[in-house]
Amino acid sequence: MNTSPSSNKPLLGAGLVAALAASLCCITPLLAVLGGLGGVASAFAWLEPLRPYSVALTVGALGFAWYQQLKPAPAADACGCTVDTKPTFMQSKVFLGVVTVLAALLLAFPYYGAKLYPTPVAPVPVAASAAGPVWQTANYRIGGMTCDACAKHVEHAVQQLPGVQAVTVSYDQGTAQVRFDAAKSPAAQVAQAINGTGYKVLATN
Repeated sequence: MNTSPSSNKPLLGAGLVAALAASLCCITPLLAVLGGLGGVASAFAWLEPLRPYSVALTVGALGFAWYQQLKPAPAADACGCTVDTKPTFMQSKVFLGVVTVLAALLLAFPYYGAKLYPTPVAPVPVAASAAGPVWQTANYRIGGMTCDACAKHVEHAVQQLPGVQAVTVSYDQGTAQVRFDAAKSPAAQVAQAINGTGYKVLATN
Protein backbone atom coordinates (compact mmCIF):
# COMPACT_ATOMS: atom_id res chain seq x y z
CA MET A 1 0.00 0.00 0.00
CA ASN A 2 1.35 3.43 -0.95
CA THR A 3 1.57 6.15 1.66
CA SER A 4 1.19 9.85 1.05
CA PRO A 5 2.11 13.03 2.97
CA SER A 6 -1.46 13.19 4.22
CA SER A 7 -0.73 10.11 6.35
CA ASN A 8 1.83 12.21 8.22
CA LYS A 9 -0.83 14.11 10.19
CA PRO A 10 -1.01 11.56 13.03
CA LEU A 11 2.80 11.47 13.12
CA LEU A 12 3.02 15.26 13.38
CA GLY A 13 0.40 15.31 16.13
CA ALA A 14 2.19 12.58 18.06
CA GLY A 15 5.54 14.35 17.62
CA LEU A 16 4.23 17.68 18.92
CA VAL A 17 2.41 16.12 21.87
CA ALA A 18 5.51 14.12 22.81
CA ALA A 19 7.72 17.24 22.53
CA LEU A 20 5.31 19.19 24.74
CA ALA A 21 5.21 16.37 27.28
CA ALA A 22 9.02 16.24 27.32
CA SER A 23 9.28 19.87 28.48
CA LEU A 24 5.95 20.54 30.18
CA CYS A 25 7.50 20.12 33.62
CA CYS A 26 9.78 23.08 32.81
CA ILE A 27 7.25 25.19 30.88
CA THR A 28 4.69 25.14 33.70
CA PRO A 29 6.85 27.06 36.25
CA LEU A 30 7.32 29.95 33.80
CA LEU A 31 3.59 30.05 33.04
CA ALA A 32 2.94 29.97 36.79
CA VAL A 33 5.13 33.04 37.34
CA LEU A 34 3.67 34.97 34.42
CA GLY A 35 0.12 34.06 35.39
CA GLY A 36 0.56 34.36 39.15
CA LEU A 37 -0.38 30.70 39.72
CA GLY A 38 2.46 29.60 41.96
CA GLY A 39 0.97 26.36 43.23
CA VAL A 40 0.67 24.75 39.79
CA ALA A 41 4.39 25.01 39.02
CA SER A 42 5.16 21.41 39.97
CA ALA A 43 1.95 19.91 38.57
CA PHE A 44 3.79 18.14 35.75
CA ALA A 45 7.06 17.32 37.55
CA TRP A 46 6.06 13.64 37.34
CA LEU A 47 6.72 13.78 33.58
CA GLU A 48 10.46 14.40 34.05
CA PRO A 49 11.44 10.67 34.34
CA LEU A 50 9.57 10.06 31.07
CA ARG A 51 11.45 12.80 29.20
CA PRO A 52 13.92 10.45 27.38
CA TYR A 53 10.99 8.41 26.03
CA SER A 54 9.11 11.53 24.95
CA VAL A 55 12.20 12.85 23.17
CA ALA A 56 12.68 9.49 21.40
CA LEU A 57 9.02 9.43 20.35
CA THR A 58 9.28 12.99 18.99
CA VAL A 59 12.43 12.24 16.99
CA GLY A 60 11.01 8.95 15.70
CA ALA A 61 7.65 10.41 14.65
CA LEU A 62 9.12 13.45 12.91
CA GLY A 63 11.93 11.41 11.35
CA PHE A 64 9.43 9.00 9.80
CA ALA A 65 7.28 11.94 8.66
CA TRP A 66 10.30 13.43 6.87
CA TYR A 67 11.03 10.03 5.30
CA GLN A 68 7.47 9.88 4.01
CA GLN A 69 7.76 13.43 2.71
CA LEU A 70 11.10 13.06 0.93
CA LYS A 71 10.74 9.65 -0.67
CA PRO A 72 9.78 9.71 -4.39
CA ALA A 73 6.02 9.89 -4.97
CA PRO A 74 4.49 7.14 -7.17
CA ALA A 75 3.18 8.21 -10.58
CA ALA A 76 0.14 5.94 -10.23
CA ASP A 77 -1.55 4.01 -7.45
CA ALA A 78 -2.40 0.29 -7.28
CA CYS A 79 -5.32 0.61 -9.72
CA GLY A 80 -3.20 2.46 -12.27
CA CYS A 81 -4.91 5.81 -11.62
CA THR A 82 -2.81 8.95 -11.82
CA VAL A 83 -1.85 10.32 -8.41
CA ASP A 84 -2.37 14.03 -7.75
CA THR A 85 1.15 15.26 -6.96
CA LYS A 86 0.11 18.75 -5.82
CA PRO A 87 0.03 18.63 -1.98
CA THR A 88 -1.98 20.91 0.26
CA PHE A 89 -0.16 23.23 2.64
CA MET A 90 -0.53 20.77 5.54
CA GLN A 91 1.05 18.10 3.34
CA SER A 92 3.96 20.31 2.27
CA LYS A 93 7.58 20.36 3.35
CA VAL A 94 7.08 23.92 4.64
CA PHE A 95 4.41 22.83 7.12
CA LEU A 96 6.49 19.83 8.19
CA GLY A 97 9.45 22.16 8.66
CA VAL A 98 7.40 24.51 10.85
CA VAL A 99 6.23 21.60 13.00
CA THR A 100 9.80 20.30 13.28
CA VAL A 101 11.13 23.70 14.40
CA LEU A 102 8.32 24.04 16.95
CA ALA A 103 9.05 20.57 18.32
CA ALA A 104 12.77 21.41 18.54
CA LEU A 105 12.00 24.59 20.50
CA LEU A 106 9.83 22.61 22.91
CA LEU A 107 12.49 19.94 23.40
CA ALA A 108 15.17 22.56 24.02
CA PHE A 109 13.07 24.61 26.46
CA PRO A 110 14.76 23.25 29.62
CA TYR A 111 18.06 24.71 28.34
CA TYR A 112 16.85 28.25 27.67
CA GLY A 113 13.63 28.58 29.67
CA ALA A 114 15.32 30.07 32.74
CA LYS A 115 16.39 33.09 30.64
CA LEU A 116 12.74 33.98 30.00
CA TYR A 117 11.97 34.73 33.64
CA PRO A 118 11.32 38.35 34.66
CA THR A 119 14.36 40.23 35.96
CA PRO A 120 14.25 40.20 39.76
CA VAL A 121 13.48 43.53 41.39
CA ALA A 122 16.29 44.94 43.52
CA PRO A 123 15.40 45.03 47.23
CA VAL A 124 14.20 48.40 48.49
CA PRO A 125 16.71 50.00 50.91
CA VAL A 126 15.45 49.99 54.48
CA ALA A 127 15.67 53.20 56.48
CA ALA A 128 18.05 53.03 59.43
CA SER A 129 16.36 52.51 62.80
CA ALA A 130 17.31 51.80 66.35
CA ALA A 131 16.78 48.09 65.84
CA GLY A 132 18.98 46.88 63.00
CA PRO A 133 18.07 43.96 60.71
CA VAL A 134 18.32 40.46 62.14
CA TRP A 135 20.18 38.84 59.25
CA GLN A 136 19.89 35.10 59.00
CA THR A 137 21.05 32.61 56.37
CA ALA A 138 19.08 29.40 55.97
CA ASN A 139 19.63 26.43 53.67
CA TYR A 140 16.60 24.50 52.42
CA ARG A 141 16.44 21.11 50.76
CA ILE A 142 13.68 21.17 48.14
CA GLY A 143 12.01 18.25 46.40
CA GLY A 144 10.40 18.21 42.96
CA MET A 145 12.60 20.60 40.96
CA THR A 146 13.61 19.23 37.55
CA CYS A 147 15.31 22.10 35.66
CA ASP A 148 16.60 25.67 35.90
CA ALA A 149 13.07 26.96 35.27
CA CYS A 150 11.94 25.34 38.52
CA ALA A 151 14.82 26.97 40.41
CA LYS A 152 14.00 30.37 38.90
CA HIS A 153 10.39 29.98 40.00
CA VAL A 154 11.44 29.32 43.60
CA GLU A 155 13.85 32.29 43.50
CA HIS A 156 11.11 34.55 42.17
CA ALA A 157 8.67 33.50 44.91
CA VAL A 158 11.16 34.00 47.77
CA GLN A 159 12.34 37.36 46.44
CA GLN A 160 8.82 38.72 46.88
CA LEU A 161 9.11 38.42 50.68
CA PRO A 162 10.05 41.55 52.65
CA GLY A 163 13.55 41.61 54.05
CA VAL A 164 15.01 39.02 51.66
CA GLN A 165 18.51 40.09 50.65
CA ALA A 166 19.72 37.19 48.49
CA VAL A 167 18.39 33.89 47.12
CA THR A 168 20.40 31.14 45.44
CA VAL A 169 18.57 28.04 44.23
CA SER A 170 20.16 24.96 42.61
CA TYR A 171 17.81 22.50 40.95
CA ASP A 172 20.46 19.80 40.40
CA GLN A 173 21.42 19.84 44.09
CA GLY A 174 17.84 20.42 45.21
CA THR A 175 18.82 23.24 47.55
CA ALA A 176 18.10 26.91 48.23
CA GLN A 177 20.17 29.33 50.28
CA VAL A 178 18.35 32.43 51.49
CA ARG A 179 19.71 35.44 53.40
CA PHE A 180 16.93 37.43 54.98
CA ASP A 181 15.91 39.69 57.83
CA ALA A 182 14.31 37.27 60.28
CA ALA A 183 12.44 40.14 61.95
CA LYS A 184 10.48 40.71 58.73
CA SER A 185 10.27 37.23 57.23
CA PRO A 186 10.94 34.36 59.65
CA ALA A 187 12.46 31.15 58.30
CA ALA A 188 9.05 29.48 58.48
CA GLN A 189 7.61 32.15 56.19
CA VAL A 190 10.41 31.58 53.67
CA ALA A 191 9.64 27.86 53.75
CA GLN A 192 5.97 28.65 53.24
CA ALA A 193 6.81 30.74 50.16
CA ILE A 194 8.80 27.83 48.72
CA ASN A 195 5.98 25.38 49.41
CA GLY A 196 3.60 27.82 47.75
CA THR A 197 5.35 27.23 44.41
CA GLY A 198 4.28 23.59 44.47
CA TYR A 199 7.75 22.28 45.38
CA LYS A 200 8.25 21.05 48.92
CA VAL A 201 10.80 21.93 51.59
CA LEU A 202 12.30 18.65 52.80
CA ALA A 203 14.64 20.04 55.45
CA THR A 204 16.01 23.34 56.78
CA ASN A 205 19.48 24.07 58.14
